[in-house]
Amino acid sequence: MTVSWSAYRRARRRSRQAWALITVLAISAAAAVLWFFTAGQFAATEPAITGPTEAPVYDAGWMKPVAQVHAVPQGGARAALDGLPVKGRAPSGTYEREAFGQAWLDVDRNGCDTRNDILRRDLTGVTFTEGSKCRVAAGSFHEPYTGQWVDFRRGQESSKAVQIDHVVALGDAWQKGAQQLTPRQRQSLANDPVNLIAADGPANQQKSAGDAATWLPRNKAFRCHYVARQISVKAAYGLWVTEPEKDAMKRVLDSCPGQLTVSAG
Repeated sequence: MTVSWSAYRRARRRSRQAWALITVLAISAAAAVLWFFTAGQFAATEPAITGPTEAPVYDAGWMKPVAQVHAVPQGGARAALDGLPVKGRAPSGTYEREAFGQAWLDVDRNGCDTRNDILRRDLTGVTFTEGSKCRVAAGSFHEPYTGQWVDFRRGQESSKAVQIDHVVALGDAWQKGAQQLTPRQRQSLANDPVNLIAADGPANQQKSAGDAATWLPRNKAFRCHYVARQISVKAAYGLWVTEPEKDAMKRVLDSCPGQLTVSAG
């Protein structure tokens, strides 16, 4: 059978069109698979993180204010940030935790050490160990850094699940002005309730001595309060910020221009 030249060309054109369609479909399928394994599966399965927007600061019923070097500026956190000096980091090689005094002293002299004061302040449903009005045995709270509900149970291993975070890490403070403070002032900084938050243990370990340029809470709803609290502490103790740190704080505060500073008042 003889095939005409025009029929042959039509067949070849249809063949090319079919192969082009197959190629487009293959590329689309590959792109869909790549999207799924890089972002899509997480977008579909990871729930939105929701949690508290603030954390407790002070309870006048049983806590006493710590003597700060300066009063926390009242008003907007952004204005207070603009009032902080901007410098580079000082050397960290001389940092020792002991420079800020013994851990968890009863600095406000209310009869309870600072760690138990903060647990009592931040947890709900608090119970104490038998015969004590200070040692927190158990409680729960909506943890601010991760947005998850966390239970605290006192024990050699279980206590690590809830740690007390220095909002301005002591290692960071040491490199940004705390070396010029007196031992008593550093002791106040380490035990000031404005600078302390009960937090998820792993999140606190991940933060380490990071500042706002290197670590922010996973719970984005809490970031404005967190940054405002860092600014407030740095203002209260005459500490400075680095340029990258200030830029990171500005980016957070851009989403909440009305954010106020945080104090124990």
